[in-house]
Amino acid sequence: MKIEFAGTAKVADDGGVVHPAKVDGQDLVCHFSYELLEELDPDNLKSDPMAQFETHKFRLLSIAEQKILRGLSHNGVVNIFTSDL
Repeated sequence: MKIEFAGTAKVADDGGVVHPAKVDGQDLVCHFSYELLEELDPDNLKSDPMAQFETHKFRLLSIAEQKILRGLSHNGVVNIFTSDL
């Protein structure tokens, strides 16, 4: 399975962050919940979800990759929640 995190992350409608990916050439969206971003580093909470995402980008994309490898995407979206930390 070839996973590529290409493109630019952006703030989702629900206040979380979405990041595009490709899995074996197919488009996929990684959705990181707002609650997840809050829980990452509560002592250093940034008011901007993108700033929080960028600070922890490699950790977050690693979690997304593990969910993708386990086949936990649905309808072209893999959702990453606090419980995935």
